[in-house]
Amino acid sequence: MKSIAILLVSLGIILLAAELFVNGVEWLGKKFNLSEGAVGSVLAAVGTALPETIIPIIAIVFGQGTEGHDIGIGAILGAPLMLSTLAMFITGLAVVIFRRRRLRGLKVMADYSTMSRDLLFFMIVFAVAILAGMIPPALRSLQVGIAILMVISYVIYVYFMLNQERDLESDLEMPPCYFDRRHAALLWIIIQVMVALGIMIVGATLFVESVKVVAHTYGVPAFVLALIITPIATELPEKFNSVIWVSREKDTLALGNITGAMVFQSSLIPALGIFLTDWQLTSSALVSATLALLSAFIIFVQLRIHKHISAPILMGGGLIYTIFLVGVFRGIIT
Repeated sequence: MKSIAILLVSLGIILLAAELFVNGVEWLGKKFNLSEGAVGSVLAAVGTALPETIIPIIAIVFGQGTEGHDIGIGAILGAPLMLSTLAMFITGLAVVIFRRRRLRGLKVMADYSTMSRDLLFFMIVFAVAILAGMIPPALRSLQVGIAILMVISYVIYVYFMLNQERDLESDLEMPPCYFDRRHAALLWIIIQVMVALGIMIVGATLFVESVKVVAHTYGVPAFVLALIITPIATELPEKFNSVIWVSREKDTLALGNITGAMVFQSSLIPALGIFLTDWQLTSSALVSATLALLSAFIIFVQLRIHKHISAPILMGGGLIYTIFLVGVFRGIIT
């Protein structure tokens, strides 16, 4: 029970740090006069993705033996799976719940070019990352070359985002800076961001250690536990934000925050995994990645055909995630 309590406390610490970080990043964007697209889909998406980013790094660098490796790989692959399935399901469910107050009903009218670009980028780059996991160790230099290209691809994506503002529907009122509510001085904003990062690292370290203890206690593979628990808990900011934005019919913001995180999680983070490990993926890892790509592909196809996304299609991600869970509990995915 003590290990479970530490696990929950560590998740709380990570989420608190993420909230501090996102708030600070939003104010940094305002201070440097960055576009809404850059702040929302790059800075905010990266900010809310930092918890599940730091966890695999801590696990791989400071973890011992194969467990640290398994937790790291599980966290890396779990985030894209959760974002493309469960996060989309919750967004679709929110559309159904708030359909009476929405002029568009069950239609999600997010910016077409934004969603198309993000989903296509995700499918291509994440598929490349998975294929890199099938390359034999003898061709390690090829894996490293692919990882470098993945990093470059994300840099190019960010460059276009900084120079081509997204067509966001409206700007939400920014909450006050937590460390300087009256003046939001640049120095205090930077301090807030740095403190948030420090807290996040502490929480991630606690999480990795508690996951290993829980895995030993209950006989659950560390890879599976990290693949399920880590993304669900650390992606809460994206899901919560999307529900609020859907209720206000700000569909581009609602989906953009998720797809922006998907872009980040499909390129930069797997690239780090390739750099830090031998990146030899198991069949279970390939199955989870395939399910993530399938969910994104279904959403992408409807978007291309109808120029919008319907709530039932988004909720279909829940079915795909359920298939994943069934595979885990039946021992197919281990």
